[in-house]
Amino acid sequence: MKPRIKQHSLAVAAMLAILAAGTGVFVYSGLYDIGADDHHTRPVFDLLQTLRERSIHRRAEDIKVPDLNDPQLILKGAGQYAAMCTGCHLAPGMDDSELRVGMYPQPPDLAKVRVDPKVAFWVIKHGIKMSAMPAWGMAGHDDPTIWSMVAFLEKLPGMTPAEYKAIVAKAPPDEDMDMGHDHADAGHSGMDGTTESPPAR
Repeated sequence: MKPRIKQHSLAVAAMLAILAAGTGVFVYSGLYDIGADDHHTRPVFDLLQTLRERSIHRRAEDIKVPDLNDPQLILKGAGQYAAMCTGCHLAPGMDDSELRVGMYPQPPDLAKVRVDPKVAFWVIKHGIKMSAMPAWGMAGHDDPTIWSMVAFLEKLPGMTPAEYKAIVAKAPPDEDMDMGHDHADAGHSGMDGTTESPPAR
């Protein structure tokens, strides 16, 4: 190896070692405030947003989307959404919830935004690290159940509060409630989208 190339390689290796050591010291020091009430700086926020979006896109791009227009599938998804999602993602007629107001970053209001079905399925099934988004696939929800939620999400934006309450009222019972998976019991939301407090223990 030529001396100049060797010196350059050693300099790069030294710089990387110093950077790694400095990063380790910073992380171990605990100086970075991880509290949700102390927001990230803009560069950190943008970096994490890009990381999340690219990670999800890469893993979701080959997912095969089934027919999401089946009325029974949509109806089942309405019940699932009302039981598990409204505390964080709201419902038509809800401005905020006691849980959501303290979250950072804020979960999207799914009554107002459309999400790519592939992305929605992947996120519901696998969740997102260091956020309040759980991996519902680990909580016993199979793929057909998760697709029912995606089917409902396709219809949710633009739905009026009355339309939302009507479809939730017609939804079949949530089988997972009998297995202890009722998200509402954790102080999230009731079937009509209203926030409840957890029962006294």
